[in-house]
Amino acid sequence: MAKGIGVKVPKKKPRAVATIKRGNKIEGPNWEGCENWSGSDYHTFQRHAKSFYYDNYKAADLEPDAWAWMKENGYTAEQIKSARAAKGADNISINTAILCKLLRSGMMDLNPKHAAHWDSLPGTGGDLKPVSQHIKKMLEKTIEGGAKELASAKVEEKAKAGVYVPTIQERIAEQAWTTAEPIDEWLEGFVTNKAGFDPKGFDFKTHFMKAGTTQAHARKMKGFFENELADFEELDRMPTAGQLKKMDEKEADLWAQLKEGYAHLKKADIAKYTSAIENLMQALDYIIDASKATRKPRVAKPKSADKLVAKLKFLKTDDKYKLASVNPVDVVGANELWTFNVKTRKLGKYVASNIDPKGMGRGTTGLQVKGTTIIGFDEAQSIQKTLRKPEEQLKAFKAAGKVALRTFLENINAVDTKMNGRINADTILLKVS
Repeated sequence: MAKGIGVKVPKKKPRAVATIKRGNKIEGPNWEGCENWSGSDYHTFQRHAKSFYYDNYKAADLEPDAWAWMKENGYTAEQIKSARAAKGADNISINTAILCKLLRSGMMDLNPKHAAHWDSLPGTGGDLKPVSQHIKKMLEKTIEGGAKELASAKVEEKAKAGVYVPTIQERIAEQAWTTAEPIDEWLEGFVTNKAGFDPKGFDFKTHFMKAGTTQAHARKMKGFFENELADFEELDRMPTAGQLKKMDEKEADLWAQLKEGYAHLKKADIAKYTSAIENLMQALDYIIDASKATRKPRVAKPKSADKLVAKLKFLKTDDKYKLASVNPVDVVGANELWTFNVKTRKLGKYVASNIDPKGMGRGTTGLQVKGTTIIGFDEAQSIQKTLRKPEEQLKAFKAAGKVALRTFLENINAVDTKMNGRINADTILLKVS
């Protein structure tokens, strides 16, 4: 798999810039061509790169890179296990995890130009050491502390005269890893022998049947392999030369770097590996879907209206416009809800997608509340408009009857926008019906 895809390194004062977003995480700085940078530029980029991960990631997000770095650099499974078990002051520091992340992302262990620049700086003492040397020194303490934790845990288990019983989730995860090992070995065949690799060469059905794979195991394994597909799916969507010309420079550059990162692979190789992972995902989805078909549906216990609106944030009263909200409990099951945002001056109306014409209060009809959001509304009919003269228009709203309210929004000369269901601390719950 390729590392982070990023922007080109600027000639002056390179900064560790977020490159692209995937899900809720942003990919980090791109070290491509760093061996050609000046010592000063490399020093500046490295400093900003460290700050980037420190500001945007938690230690828990970066620890997997530390364990992966240890595995790649000859640490035994027992040492990695000990490092992961460390707690408190012995736990791996975020700075150590960041350095592992940077090395795995393309940063040089020791850049001669950077070392020469370091020597030229006033106040620095001693030669610049390889980054890995510092990491290994810090990991010694982590491994030692974790080993003590593991030993202490064994003593406690013996003292309790019992055997530790893992949780259900831990058992599922361990069983999933065991089941996934032969698949990992099969996929390694693509790296060692691309020409001889057969994307249909693994009998998933027989393997999962022998392993007793359930939908819980299948869901875990999907998490193991779904990221394997990310870059290859992007390669499959590689734009044509004509499409690239129509893109802005930044977007076109990102695609160009992706293509360059996989230039060593032929199109047939990419298709072959993608097909292998897709076959795996289909086999896992089959297990999950088959389980859904035989699963007995759980009957959800209906919640009271008080519990449904417990987390709803709204404005109870507003002195400026002399407004007060209705009881939020009345929103549950209502056919209509009128709201007014005192900050944006937007008057809106939610119309239930499933109207309860006789007011029988059935759970499947009317508006509903989930957390801080209104749900069960008709998106086409639920709109809002900005009031230009809110004092006058709100006064007219209060005096309007049912018939007048039907066309109240239509008579407001403003652009209508759709409602999104969100209720916040600036929202008055004006009226329900």
